[in-house]
Amino acid sequence: MELLTQFIDIVLHVDKYLAILLAQYGNWIYGILFVIVFCETGLVVTPFLPGDSLLFVAGALAATSGGSFDIGIVIGVLLAAAVLGDNTNYWVGRWAGKRILAWGETSRFFNRKAFDVTHAYYETHGGKTMLVARFMPFVRTFAPFVAGVANMSYVRYFLFDLCGAVLWVFALCLAGYWFGNLPWVKENLSFIVFGTIGLSLAPLAWAWLRQRLAAKVS
Repeated sequence: MELLTQFIDIVLHVDKYLAILLAQYGNWIYGILFVIVFCETGLVVTPFLPGDSLLFVAGALAATSGGSFDIGIVIGVLLAAAVLGDNTNYWVGRWAGKRILAWGETSRFFNRKAFDVTHAYYETHGGKTMLVARFMPFVRTFAPFVAGVANMSYVRYFLFDLCGAVLWVFALCLAGYWFGNLPWVKENLSFIVFGTIGLSLAPLAWAWLRQRLAAKVS
């Protein structure tokens, strides 16, 4: 419980902890940010790491660092981490998908029809799925893996994933850089971080609610 409380405190006060890391480690902060975002996007076991709030606060910190924390380098590092993380996740899913297919040929428990439907869905709607998922915590961690398992064509996947990464990193980092140090924003940053997480998860909550209502009606 203590560990969970500490983690929540880090997420809600990521500005304080990021400033401490910058003071302690200097330029190594870029590597730390890379590792966090890479893991958040590239490993299905770490979807709980901060993403949106981290980008926003990194931009805000760059605005007041006097050049010691460069916004251009921040954006470049985080963009590289997001793209490499997603592509690692995709290829792990692709590797797992091949083994699922191989296993399914000899298993009566494998639903090949469901797999083919998933593949067809990602070929048709996978592009917009990747774009939307980029702005949704947890979903952006699992979407690349599922795209790989579904055997979505890589060129199509990569183009949409790159577009999503560019929009995500630039939008949140620059929003933090331009607005993160306004007095009202600084005084209410914890609420803004919490609100950002809530807004990001709202589509998931709405989809879950619609599913529950549809199940009750049927």
